Order: sequence, then structure tokens, then C-alpha cells
Amino acid sequence: MSEPRPPSRPRPTEIHHLREEGLVRITWTDGHVGDYDYATLRGWCPCALCQGHGNERRFVRTADPRLGSIESVGSYAVNLAWRDDHDTGIYSWAYLREICPCPRCGAPRS
Repeated sequence: MSEPRPPSRPRPTEIHHLREEGLVRITWTDGHVGDYDYATLRGWCPCALCQGHGNERRFVRTADPRLGSIESVGSYAVNLAWRDDHDTGIYSWAYLREICPCPRCGAPRS
């Protein structure tokens, strides 16, 4: 008899870069839609340069964050390349859902 599979976590079904609004809109498999402004995404960048190597997360403020591009990383994450040449953050699906800025998700605040 095989082990039961844990319930699957929500995954993005669509990711839209809304440049004029300065947002990334993610639609999830559970129907949730999150609008991530550039300041939130750049501030919560998960890379070691921004977060260090400890367990505590920190928000890193940057002046005028502007997103250049979004690239997929396997089937589990995206890499965001910022116009300030910062491009080392790999945002997993679970991490993106954790930092969703909507009131329903209750993400960490800056």
C-alpha cells in the first residue's frame, strides 16, 4: 500500500507583468489572485545578499524598484531581474504565496 500524498499547495496558473501599473499579478490554482507591487517583491527578495544566511526575514528598501523581466525556474519558481542589475532572487511558489500582500493572505509587512 502506498503512502498518502500530502495535499498539493497552490501553484500559479498565470503570471502577468503589468508594467504600467508596476505590478505582477499572479492567479493561483485555488482561484486566488494576488497583485504584487514592485516594492513588495524587491523588498522581500529571497536571495542571500538581501536576506543573509540567518532564519529571520527582513525587508530591504530600495529606491524606485523597477522590474525588468520574469524568467521561470524549473516548475517551482521564478527569477526576477531588476533594472538595478539585481537578479539573484529565486521566488518559489510557496514563498510568493507567503508574501502575497493582500489582506486575506496576511503577508509580512515592510
